[in-house]
Amino acid sequence: MSGVDVAVLVGAALVITGLAWYFFAPRRAQAATVGDGVQRLQVRVSGGYSPNVVEVRQGVPVEIEFDRQETGDCTSRVVFPDLHLSAALPGYQRTTVRFTPEQAGSFGFACGMNMVSGTLVVTPNDVATPSGESETPTAASGCAPVDGVAEPTAAEVEATQAEERRAESADLIRRVVIGAAFTLPVLYAVMVHPLGAKWVPGILFDHWVQLAFITPVMFYVGWPIHRTGWLALAHRSADMNSLITLGTLAAYGYSLLVTVASGVLPADVRDVYFEAVGVILTLLMLGRLLEARAKAGTGEAIRALLGLQARTARVVREGIETELPVDEVIVGDQIVIHPGEKIPVDATVLSGQSAVDESMVTGESIPVTKYTGDAVIGATLNTTGSLRVRATKVGADTMLAQIVRMVQQAQASRAPIQRLADALSAYFVPVVIATALITFVIWFIAGPTPTLTQALVSAVAVLIIACPCALGLATPLSIMVATGKGARAGILIRSAEALETAQNLDTIVLDKTGTITTGKPALTDVRATGTVAENELLMLVAGAEADSEHPIASAVIAGARGRGITVPAPAAFDSITGKGVQATVAGRSVLVGTATLLAENGIDTAELEQISTELAAAGKTPVLAAVDSYPAGVIAVADTVKGDSVSAIAALRALGLHVVMISGDSARTAAAIAAQVGIDRVLAEVLPEHKAGEVRRLQAEGRQVGMVGDGINDAPALAQADVGLAIGTGTDVAIEAADITLISGSLAGVVTAIRLSRATMRNIRQNLFFALIYNAVGIPLAAGALYPLLGLRLSPMVAAAAMTLSSLSVVGNANRLRHYPIKPLPTTEAPAVEPHREVGAGQRESLAT
Repeated sequence: MSGVDVAVLVGAALVITGLAWYFFAPRRAQAATVGDGVQRLQVRVSGGYSPNVVEVRQGVPVEIEFDRQETGDCTSRVVFPDLHLSAALPGYQRTTVRFTPEQAGSFGFACGMNMVSGTLVVTPNDVATPSGESETPTAASGCAPVDGVAEPTAAEVEATQAEERRAESADLIRRVVIGAAFTLPVLYAVMVHPLGAKWVPGILFDHWVQLAFITPVMFYVGWPIHRTGWLALAHRSADMNSLITLGTLAAYGYSLLVTVASGVLPADVRDVYFEAVGVILTLLMLGRLLEARAKAGTGEAIRALLGLQARTARVVREGIETELPVDEVIVGDQIVIHPGEKIPVDATVLSGQSAVDESMVTGESIPVTKYTGDAVIGATLNTTGSLRVRATKVGADTMLAQIVRMVQQAQASRAPIQRLADALSAYFVPVVIATALITFVIWFIAGPTPTLTQALVSAVAVLIIACPCALGLATPLSIMVATGKGARAGILIRSAEALETAQNLDTIVLDKTGTITTGKPALTDVRATGTVAENELLMLVAGAEADSEHPIASAVIAGARGRGITVPAPAAFDSITGKGVQATVAGRSVLVGTATLLAENGIDTAELEQISTELAAAGKTPVLAAVDSYPAGVIAVADTVKGDSVSAIAALRALGLHVVMISGDSARTAAAIAAQVGIDRVLAEVLPEHKAGEVRRLQAEGRQVGMVGDGINDAPALAQADVGLAIGTGTDVAIEAADITLISGSLAGVVTAIRLSRATMRNIRQNLFFALIYNAVGIPLAAGALYPLLGLRLSPMVAAAAMTLSSLSVVGNANRLRHYPIKPLPTTEAPAVEPHREVGAGQRESLAT
């Protein structure tokens, strides 16, 4: 080994050691300054975060002002995944993120595509507060812009980002065109040269001419790459741009040396690589352009949701109907909606009747008929009749605005699987730089002549082919597409973690009332004894109940009207508390209520009680009736099963999930409902405060539990479950406690959510495979692994094309989720099952499982 070889070897070792210290040595954190009880600091966003380690105290409100001095999609959003915070960062503006850190520890923050990262260090607040400063002032968690300006709306955020994307695409197109125009003549000369000089103008072989052509490509076309790459290195981190910058700079610098001072180099190492520099940078900018357009497609769901909103509303004020912009509608306004118009805001129907198409929000294709008193959702379509409604929620409070906000938060969150990519990315670029140096040394010492050029080309190929970008994109893009896809199907996924966890569920617990059933009684049976016909019996009973406000009365009246029966008004009405009602209807004396009430009035109830027992065994509530002092029949009401509950439960079982029903009803009633829908395990007589305990008991059996509920009393159980799924027609408390919200109120959404979770995680694993296998194969090939066997080396130009294809393959695979089919459930009959019943906590009997 010559002295030069030893010098190169020692130099490489020293450089690698220096790189290890530079990238991995501990970094000093910048502490926030405290004033008026608030911790404040500024982070500059320019190719990275400066500082990228910030220190704050636990329990004291924090304001971090992000000063973004660039545009482009990469750093357009900052995400604190562990704190469930995110904020859009418009280019060349300052945005303040406000929150109060409740726990000490180290928390990462990163850009939306996870290519730029920093660390928030929260120290325990066990030191005295400086004099004159309050310790714990009130501050709201969340994100807000600087100078007290209101937080930008989802539409404003999307508009800003769309404008940045358009500007970025236009800039990339310009650079690609210029790069191609200046590179193609040089590439043509190099590629055709072996065929003979007659095919190429001689001037193109001149190194000075090639330098003149490629210099604009190097410094104009490649400027976005060089700027970001050097800034990343200056922040003691490195990314894909850093690798490309180092590689192209090495090739360009060497070629420049050969051109300017060729005499100082031996004759056999005077090759130039201008064409490689031009092709690499032009190809990469072309790939970045295609990638930017593909990534823009992942935000299609947000744009589609924003496009649903009505632009104007017909508002009636002081008796005058005026068409106003929807932003000027206030709560309490009366609005007239004609057939074919969109409902502008969330509202309650005052008068009119119409079928409303809610598919754009709930995902349900069948229009829902709305009557007086029903709620309607803004952005849905009024189809058949005119409605007059009163606005209940406007602006940022409407369901559509909340959907958009939740989708944006979910798209900016991090799935646990992302930790694998994060861990690899932290070491990836330094390891690649070290690999390139080692490759250079090996080729320089042991490679064929000319060793210097062979070593340089191989090292540059290693730098160019490595692609940490594909790793960074693998998870966020799939999450963006999946959460948007879910939102358009009426499924709101609160976080990427919930989306990932849902794939592992093996048990689904369904609350009965309002989840499996409609949550309100409905007429189910009319049994007449022969004294009167069934329709006449129903007419008389409905008339007797016409003045009652009892839910059973409402169900009977609605059932009669549903059968086309006109309900007469009672001539006399008397309510007997706890027993029933007595009235005169159509000239006939009608008694409706319990067997006790009828017996007290001298009516034989033996036949009626036999019918009642049969109906009660089926989980229904029987109501006895007598007409003109004769037993006339029994009417039954029940909390009816939703139309798609049977098919949804069958689909859940087909997915391999164990389905459990939980209810506060008696064991007999709960078992009857369970048998109707095909559930074989029932937790009955469970008090509201014990539902979370039942979920814990299932988890103690080693199960991954998803809880589906709709009421306030379901909120603790939803929070306890591994994944809580709230029926969107339920209470705000339940929805807030859940990880996933089903806007339509249909159990079919549970099936879709789990299927979407599994499809998304499968897609992410494919992305990670593409990224990892590409680098695992590509880097050794670029280093020259095939040369000893086949005499083949990888050109840096081929490496650039392969690197571009790596990123595009990940982006393209993620976009496949946009076409994931949301299939309707097939009609299914419940299987005959004998439910295993368990009595609720505190009353549990020893029942064999």
